Amino acid sequence: MKAMLETSLTKVIKNTVFLRTFGLLKIPMIFFVRPTVIEFTDQRAVVKVPLSYRTRNHLGSMYFGALCTGADCAGGILAMKLIQPYGKRASIIFKDFSAEFLKRPMKDVHFVCDEGSVVKALIDKAVSSGERENAPVAVRAEVDGEVMARFRLTISVKVQRA
Repeated sequence: MKAMLETSLTKVIKNTVFLRTFGLLKIPMIFFVRPTVIEFTDQRAVVKVPLSYRTRNHLGSMYFGALCTGADCAGGILAMKLIQPYGKRASIIFKDFSAEFLKRPMKDVHFVCDEGSVVKALIDKAVSSGERENAPVAVRAEVDGEVMARFRLTISVKVQRA
């Protein structure tokens, strides 16, 4: 049990460092909001964005830009990590984005993406076709299990030819 917990904790730390380093080097907004990977499997990613002076709006709730960044992180880390076993470089970007804001989050927000199978199928298709392929993924923002917002992002993947 202890070894399993340590392995799980190590994965969380490694995935958080991976995400924040990517943010620091490529997309500073991701680094700025300080996301933490809470859970990661081939099927699911959960990323927490803290409510802080960096992410709060003038009403004390999470700013919609920080919410959008969290949704980007949850969907994006699935694609970035699921492409790694192929040993290929890929261009991953979001083609479009829609959001439905339901409530104002007044605490840290967990962004949940349960679309690992969709992302994996997208990557398989992009690898086999050699073309840019697109697929929509859903992400939800939760506070204490209550849904604050829903997002629909279209991930676009093109695998680089060797």
